[in-house]
Parts: sequence; structure tokens; C-alpha cells
Amino acid sequence: IHGGKLRGLALLMRAVKANGVTLHVQEDGDSNGTPVVFANSLGTDLRLWDAIIPLLPDGLRLVRYDKRGHGLSGCPEGPYTIDDLTADAAALIEGLDLGPVIFVGLSIGGMIGQSLASRRPDLVRALVLSNTAARMGDPATWEERITAINENGLAAMEKAVLDRWFGPTFRATPEAALWGALLTRTPAVGYVGCCAAIAAAGLTNFTAGLRQPARSGGRNRGPDPQLTSPCHRRCGPSALRRKPDGLCRCPKPISKGARLCLSVSTRAWLPAVPFWVTRT
Repeated sequence: IHGGKLRGLALLMRAVKANGVTLHVQEDGDSNGTPVVFANSLGTDLRLWDAIIPLLPDGLRLVRYDKRGHGLSGCPEGPYTIDDLTADAAALIEGLDLGPVIFVGLSIGGMIGQSLASRRPDLVRALVLSNTAARMGDPATWEERITAINENGLAAMEKAVLDRWFGPTFRATPEAALWGALLTRTPAVGYVGCCAAIAAAGLTNFTAGLRQPARSGGRNRGPDPQLTSPCHRRCGPSALRRKPDGLCRCPKPISKGARLCLSVSTRAWLPAVPFWVTRT
């Protein structure tokens, strides 16, 4: 550490006991800067954000962690609940004395962010949410996935999952195999535990009541807009139109100072991190 700045990447890797689970944590950026916490998606770990971290401006304390059952974090027996994962995140933020933070969440990480912002608004100053929803899929679909993994393992799901994650151009590159390895090396107990958490989670009422600034992005072929409440409920399906710049926007704020928009690329929501640093 030099002058409060963490030089380079992967310089500070930590283990933090949070809510009874040991969480693997990595810090980058300015140790005295505005705290930004990143929560990754199902079947990945904190390396998911490796390409994003160098693109962010100075003056941020960038904290990534592996949620329970993923990466190097502890893997207790499941099933898990969104309340469990939310309590983990809250304990992490409090344990590192970070709050209030800008919380960046992808997929289930975005569900954790929505839940945390609702239950512990003192810990979240703003949200950046990608490829997520207040409810993702239906319970029966998740139960089918859980059964398939228990019977055949995660490797049997690799092709279908990668086809959902990436387009054909990237799928044809050697790097796609690395993401497959990341997925299949996730502990099955942790993956299935988080599937159960998603299946049982319904955050529509919580998300509708958010008072923090929030910006959300995702691929057009991702979650059904009807599931990304309250945007669909407040604005109606006609409001969720693709714009020339590649964004789908809801014109009505979720709450004062907040907009939930649906975008189709990381480039659309990445600027939201420094934006909320200056606006909140």
C-alpha cells in the first residue's frame, strides 16, 4: 500500500468471517476511497470482475467477494435463502467498516443488492444491478435444475449455461473454456444452495420501495421485462423500448433520485459507478 493506494490488482486478498461463513475478499483501488462492493453471479467467483476493475476511476475502494458456496469462500450445507446471502453481505460490509457502499450486483448478486438495500438501507448508498430481477424465473424451473445437477453434476449443465451467458462469437474463442472451468469447479452444494435461494426469492415489494439511486442493465434476451418489477409495473410494457443507443429505459423513477433502466451491455451501466459517487 502506497499513500492509501493499492498498487495493481490482487494485492490484498483476505478472509472475513461474516454471518458464520468465511468469505474470500479481495480489495483494489484507494483504501481511503468511496467503497464499492461487487457481488458476482451464480457459478462464478470474484474473478468475474477482473476486466472491469481497471476501467474504473481513481478514488474508489473496490471490494469483491465470493458469496457462500462459491470460489474460495466457505461452503455450508444448503439450501440457502436470499436472507442468508443478504446477511452475509451485511456482515461483510460491517466487518470491513465500509458502509454505506455502492453495491454492484450481477444476477443473484443483484438480488442480494436489492434485498440488502431494502433491509439495511444504512449500508447501501446506491445500486448498480446487471442481468437481474426482483424475481428470476419460476420455482419449478429452478427445482428442475437442482435435480439435474444432483443427478448428473454441474459439468452436464456447462454447454447450456455458457450458451446463455455468451454469444456465438465469444463461445468460439478459447477463453470461453475458462468460463466453463470456472462454472464446473464451483462446489455443487454451493451452486444448488444458491439455486434454491433464487427459486424462493420474490423481491418485488422490497424493490418497489427502494429509496436509493439504482441503475440496472442486462442483455435484451435476458429476464422477461415483466419479471423486472417494479419497472414493468410502474411504466407498462410500452415503456420498455430499445433506444438507438442500445438502452431500454423506464421513464419513471422507482423512488426519488432513482431510475431502473434495462440496458444491453456492460458499457451502458459501467459509468453508473462514478456517476453515483458524485451524486450520492
